[in-house]
Amino acid sequence: MKFMGSKNRIAEQILPIILKDRTSNQWYIEPFVGGGNMIDKVKGERIGYDIDFNVINGLISIRDNIEDLPKNNKEFTENDYKNLRNNDYVFKGYAGFAFSYGGKWLGGWSRDGENKRDYVKEAYNNALNQTKNIQDVIFITESFKKIYIPSKSIIYCDPPYGGATKYNSSFNHFDFWDWCRGKAKEGHKVFVSEYHAPDDFIILWQKQIVSSLIKDTGAKKGIEKLFTIY
Repeated sequence: MKFMGSKNRIAEQILPIILKDRTSNQWYIEPFVGGGNMIDKVKGERIGYDIDFNVINGLISIRDNIEDLPKNNKEFTENDYKNLRNNDYVFKGYAGFAFSYGGKWLGGWSRDGENKRDYVKEAYNNALNQTKNIQDVIFITESFKKIYIPSKSIIYCDPPYGGATKYNSSFNHFDFWDWCRGKAKEGHKVFVSEYHAPDDFIILWQKQIVSSLIKDTGAKKGIEKLFTIY
């Protein structure tokens, strides 16, 4: 699912690092599953959590109701999109991200300058590709602080970045890093995508990434990093 800050572009580079020592039947857990663009490339036992109900609703729609999703911008129009905020459309979670500029929740109807692209159709084609890879994924709405994690799991975190565009302005980064330390002490393998981390976290991978999520400011560059803690 299209989602702001998606790791789809770098998944093939960082997943081999994250899964390098994965054992048989070891669970893979994402506390911030977002658009599911990492977890859909992992096999085996998986749970994707997110505190945002709309995120989980969107992924469950792709997993369970692919044939019922709108397939083009005649089945779901710009006017339908404008009315999303104030209605209970059954696939609101999916539409609110997949049809929005930059994958930001209700961030504006996706369009190109000449109105030639059908973004609803593109989103549906992406959902068709994703649905087969998430059929056995468990998706649950929950805060990272309260999630259930099976013993000695692999935990991959893609939290709201410190100092970046806020899609959860109340997120407490100090609590998050302490939570990661605690999970590592419990025997889990913890990996975090971020630009910066406390000094006790180790950089395993880094790469400059160009993004253009904001129409007004254009492209932005940042050094994506993958951290862990022992």
